Amino acid sequence: MNFEPHLFSLKTLGIVCVSVAFIVIVCTKTSGTTIDYSPQFKEVGFYSTTISANNDLADIYYPKPSDINSGNYSFPIVLLLQGALVDKSFYSDYASLVARYGFVVVVPNHLRPSPFNPTSPPSLLSETSQIAAVLSQMAIENTKPTSPIASVVDTQRLGLLGHSFGGAVGLSVIANKCLPELYLCQEPFTRPKELLAGAFFGANLRNPIANEFVPIANDGIAVALIQGSIDGVALPDRAQSTFDNIQTSPKALITVMGANHFGITNVNNPAGAMPDRNTATLNRAVGIETIARWSALFLRANMLKDRAAFDYIYSQGDALDPNVRVTTVATPEPSSNPLLR
Repeated sequence: MNFEPHLFSLKTLGIVCVSVAFIVIVCTKTSGTTIDYSPQFKEVGFYSTTISANNDLADIYYPKPSDINSGNYSFPIVLLLQGALVDKSFYSDYASLVARYGFVVVVPNHLRPSPFNPTSPPSLLSETSQIAAVLSQMAIENTKPTSPIASVVDTQRLGLLGHSFGGAVGLSVIANKCLPELYLCQEPFTRPKELLAGAFFGANLRNPIANEFVPIANDGIAVALIQGSIDGVALPDRAQSTFDNIQTSPKALITVMGANHFGITNVNNPAGAMPDRNTATLNRAVGIETIARWSALFLRANMLKDRAAFDYIYSQGDALDPNVRVTTVATPEPSSNPLLR
């Protein structure tokens, strides 16, 4: 049984309550206004570029309001770390949706020698060095007059997204561990100060040889694990074990019912990737939207202290979304909880 603080709603009374250990109940009256959890922006821009530091080709998705050049916008950076052998193009639907919530989403193709077959051509495999490379490139894009995102990038805030192997890379970055034995890095690195949060789909951090889950000393960096309930590649119990090893809140474990390992990609079992033999029962478009919404709102809640996003992640979302089960949520400290101020 989970005895951590849990937020729930008595909607008919307009009351938000905090239950501690399911015994003590404290309620705070809320306003009768409807909270809007939908994306902040309708239009998304897209272009491709080359990451100068490593020559990765990258697709960049960004909000495109009609007055984008007004000087009123500053969008945080979000790096999406691809799953093993999955081309960046297969994340276009997901990345576009996340960008609509107010982020510049960078999706690179990172090629490197395969640790599984050193004689084969380079393979699409994420690694930790991409973090610094993308931060550097976004600083360039933000100051280059010909860049579509010139002067609208918040280069001081970085969030991570990741799928499968890319999610494991992101978790290792948050843990500030190189883990070369898991092929997640090729050289030591230092976790950047800009990194504030990460949301990872179908991912866990486990040493398969020792069958041990790696402790994640996240030092307060917010972490969400979003897991398909019928994922046949990254098994749900491994997400739970990884979640248990995340040492500090805020953290969340969110299960998307009926999604398999490729619920995040435009198509099931993208060409070249190791397939999931389990067939998703959740409609693909619904699944991608669901994963993108929970990813983006988790980032907004923890990177931007967005009150509506916070309300959705830690209070209302589980009841509002029939396709999701928030099995465990560790809430932030009360001082950062807008419902407890």
